[in-house]
Amino acid sequence: MNIKILSANPNLYSTKRLVEAAKKRKHDVEIVDHTKCDIVIEKKNPVIFYKGKILSPTDAVIPRIGASVTFYGTAVVRQFEMMHVFSTTESMSLVRSRDKLRSLQILSRAGLGLPKTIFTNYSKNVKEIIDQIGGAPVIIKLLEGTQGIGVILAETRKAAESVIEAFNNLQARVIVQEFIKEAGGADIRAFVVDGHVVGAMKRQGKEGEFRSNLHRGGKASVITLSDEEEIAAIKAAKAMGLGIAGVDLLQSDRGPLILEVNSSPGLEGIEAATGKDIATTIIKYAERNV
Repeated sequence: MNIKILSANPNLYSTKRLVEAAKKRKHDVEIVDHTKCDIVIEKKNPVIFYKGKILSPTDAVIPRIGASVTFYGTAVVRQFEMMHVFSTTESMSLVRSRDKLRSLQILSRAGLGLPKTIFTNYSKNVKEIIDQIGGAPVIIKLLEGTQGIGVILAETRKAAESVIEAFNNLQARVIVQEFIKEAGGADIRAFVVDGHVVGAMKRQGKEGEFRSNLHRGGKASVITLSDEEEIAAIKAAKAMGLGIAGVDLLQSDRGPLILEVNSSPGLEGIEAATGKDIATTIIKYAERNV
C-alpha cells in the first residue's frame, strides 16, 4: 500500500511514529508537506502537484493538519478524496472539529454531556452572561485557541467581567463556560480509532494550573475508563464523523462532560502513558479501508 502522511514537520513524534509503523507493516510511505502542494482543479481530472511533480499514486492519506493551516490543509485532503484516495480523517470532519462552536452544537445535538456554554455577538450585557452560566468562577476561551492557549480562568465576577469586556472590545470571539470544580484541574484524553477506544490517559495540571495540557506542564497517567466515559468518547467521535479522534472529557458529578474532540491528536503523550502502539493501530485502520 502507498501511504502519504500529510505533515508540515517530519520531525514531530507523531509523524515519525506513523512512518515507522507503516514501514514495519511493509508499506511504501512518504511524508508530504500539505502546505507545499499545488491543487489542479479540472473537469473529472483532479491532480496534486508536489515539489513540481504530479504526486505518485496513493492508496491512503493520514492527515496531520496543524490548526494554523486548516483551510489549505483541508483543501488538500478534499482533493485526495476527489481522487478516490482513502483519508483516515475526512475533510468535512476536519473542518467541523476546528470550529469549537460548531463542534459543541454537534455534540449537544448528539445528546452528549457538556459544560454549560454561552456564545454571544459581543454582547454588552456581560453581567447577565455570567449569571446564566451560574456565576464565577468561569472559563473563558478564545474560539481560535489551541493547546490551552487563549483559555482563562476568571475566579471572580469582577475578573470575568473585565476579561469578557476586553475580548469584546478587541472583537475577539470567545465562549464562556462553567467551571467544573470537582474535576480538580484534570481531564481525560480518550483516543478513539475506528469506533473503539484504543487508549486513555488522565492529564493533571501542574500545581496552581487549571489547564491540564501536556504542552503546559501537565502530567499524564494511564486510566481505565468507566463504561459511561467510554461510550461518551465513542459517541463523540462518531457525532463528529471522525475515524481518529482525541476526545477530551471532564469527570463531573453529573457524569462525563465533553470538552473537545481533536481531529489530529498527538501520539507522544498517549503512547508514553499507556505503553500502547497507537501508530500501528492507525495504520491497520487505513489497511481495512483501502
